Order: sequence, then C-alpha cells, then structure tokens
Amino acid sequence: MSTDTLVFSNDSRFKKQLESFCHKGTVAKDVSSVVSEVLSAVQKKGDGAVLAYTKQFDKADLKASDLKVSAEALKASEQSLSASDRKVIREAIRQVKDFNKQTVPKNWSAMNQQGGRVGERFYPIERVGLYIPGGNVPLVSTVVMTAVLAKLAGCPEIAVCTPPDANGQIAPAMLATLSIIGINEVYKIGGVQAVGALTYGTKTVKPVDKIYGPGNAFVMEAKRQVLGTVGIDLLPGPSELMVIADSKAKPEWLAADLLAQAEHGSGKELLYCVSTSKSLLNRVKIAAEKGLKSISHADKCAKILKDRTLFVACSNMDQAAEVANYVAPEHLELQVADSAIDALTKKIRTAGAILQGYLTPTVLGDFTAGPSHTLPTGRAGRFYSGLQLIDFMRRTSTVRYNAKSIEKAAPVVRAFARLEQLDAHGRSLEIRLKKDS
Repeated sequence: MSTDTLVFSNDSRFKKQLESFCHKGTVAKDVSSVVSEVLSAVQKKGDGAVLAYTKQFDKADLKASDLKVSAEALKASEQSLSASDRKVIREAIRQVKDFNKQTVPKNWSAMNQQGGRVGERFYPIERVGLYIPGGNVPLVSTVVMTAVLAKLAGCPEIAVCTPPDANGQIAPAMLATLSIIGINEVYKIGGVQAVGALTYGTKTVKPVDKIYGPGNAFVMEAKRQVLGTVGIDLLPGPSELMVIADSKAKPEWLAADLLAQAEHGSGKELLYCVSTSKSLLNRVKIAAEKGLKSISHADKCAKILKDRTLFVACSNMDQAAEVANYVAPEHLELQVADSAIDALTKKIRTAGAILQGYLTPTVLGDFTAGPSHTLPTGRAGRFYSGLQLIDFMRRTSTVRYNAKSIEKAAPVVRAFARLEQLDAHGRSLEIRLKKDS
C-alpha cells in the first residue's frame, strides 16, 4: 500500500488535502447527464425504456410480464432457504423492530397559552418505494434495514425494486427475506430506471410517494434529480468508514474493519483511519496488506486501500474529533478504551452511526444491532440523519380555537396583519369577533 499518512494541522494545506480526499465521492458531470437521459426516457416511454436499460446495464433480456416477481416465486424463495438461515434473518428483523419501536411518534394535543388546542398527528406515507442494490452482492441486510421500517410504520403500499442478474433472476435470499417481512410487490428493476419507474410510474409499476434506499453514484444522482416530484429519504451512496483509534487498538482488528467496508465492491468506497499513534497507523497498513490474502474480494479491496484510504495522524482526540466532524462519515468506529468512549462521543456531531469500543465493529451495525444501516454519505451527515421509522411517516399539525381563545389571540393577529400589510388576514379573524356574526 502506497498510501501516505496525513498529519493533522490547523493550516490551510491540511484542510485542502482533507477536502480533496472527501471530494473523491463527488458525482461527476457525465453521471448527471446520463441519469437525466435515462429518467427522461422512462418518463416518456415507461416499460419500454425500463426493459431497454435493463438489457443494456444489467444484461437481462426481459419482457414486461417478467418485471414483477410473482407471489409464488417469493414464497418458494423463502422455502428454499435453510431453517438456520431463516432463523438468523428473523433474528435480525426482530432486532431492527425492537430498536425502532422505541422511536414510534405519538399523537398529542395540548392547550397553548391563548387557550387554543394544538397538537400533532402522524400518518404512514401511503405508498413507498424501496431500492435495494444487488449488482455486486445480494444485500439481504439492506432489505431488513428498509422494509422492516416501512412495515412497522404501517405504510399501506410498499414497492421494492432490485436489479436482476444476467439471467433475469434475483438472489433467492433477498426474495426470501422480503417474503418473511411480508412484502409482496417486488420488481426486477435496477439502477436509474428503477428510480424513474418509481417516480413517474409505468404500465407495470405504479408511482410512489417517496423513495428510499442506498445505491451507486447513478442511483444517488437519480434520487437527487427526482426530489420534488417524489420525496426521498437521503442520499446514501457507496460505503464510508472512519476509524478513530488510540495506541492500544489492535491493528489487525482495524485492518479487518477497513477491508470489510472496502468489500462492498462499488470501487467508490472511502476509508479513513485516524489515530494518535503513527506507529499504529503503520501497523494497520501492514495488517491490511496481509488481510488481503485471506478474503475473496482481494482485488477490489486492494484498489480501495491504495486509492481511496486516508490515514491521519493526530496529536490528541480533540483533533481526531475535529477530523470526524468535518468528514461526517457514514460509519464512525471509536476504537478506544472504554474509559474514553463517552467523552469522545460527546465531541462527535456529524457521524451517521457511532460504533463504540474495541469490540464493536461496523459489521454489527451492518447486519444485526438494530439501527438502520442506511446512512448519509458524502458529508451529508452534516444535515441528514440515518434512516428512521419517522422517515416513513408524515406529520400534520392540528389547531382548534373557541370564542374565548380567539379573543386572546386577536391582538397578535391584528398586529401581524398591520405589520405585514395584509388587511384581509386581519379581517378573517375580526369577522368572527363580531357579536352578530
């Protein structure tokens, strides 16, 4: 590995180097134009465009009647899994359910100081579309981390799109997991054409109200371009991991965690290893090189280690936290002593998920801990949170006044109507205050 170690500094050179590395995840202009072309074609030509792009990008030659997975195929896939595999999938589902049950919003109402009754009501979004990547590996865990939340929120209609292989098939484990969760509307559509079909609708696919799920740069750009026509959850692109480690962390463990995220295979993953020990960083580099020899996706991981991994040496954990808050990493591992975890966590403001302690690798969050692993990337953690149950719901406020409370509110309304020169606003209240009305 030829990756040099960047030494933390407060000067502009360090900041520019860090910024430059982060921008490796920026969408290229050619991606934007391709996405725009595909979306336009799907909007105009519907199934015809979807099928053409499925053949072009996924090498699957399908007919319109092939796009929707039958109920029989879903059930058969579930039965094709071993009992042990079905058991662990149900365990992961249970963990995600248990975590997200803690976040279910409650309707409420209360009296304000004027005597009006105000409150909030929460509703599941009527029709949602879930995008599950499947081009490199069958992301069974992503099915769990999105579909379970949609079901728990009570969304009446849940449509799932995932790309087929060259034979026009979807990995049985993914279909089985969808079946176990209770999803029965699944389409063999991937990439930008999936986002287009869910947004605009086709003869086969009914349009949705909001789209969820991670994807490659093309999928993320597609979600960005359709925002406003439909809702989107966030822009979770290729995986990111930052590890902050003290001098006592095990280099072999850190290397294994970096390789695990490099393994996703998009070629766009970004990895950061930050430590107060330069010696540890050097040992992590050596351990990662050795680790390549024992994994099946070594070639892809080696490229990520060489070109898309940044090592940063800091003098103290305050500097490490500063780097983390700038990068806003998707996954942030705090590979530090238990006694230092809470203090360091308090300094972190932007990470998508924080994995705390030597014994908490990111893979636990990927597969089973409970919080969704659909998280913001590309520094979007500065303003987005990871996928939550509330993202599958919408909120409506309620307001109810009576004769007594409207009189208390009248001076405020009169003043604002005058200040904003909106006399019709004022009249709409005054007419209700007249005794003969």
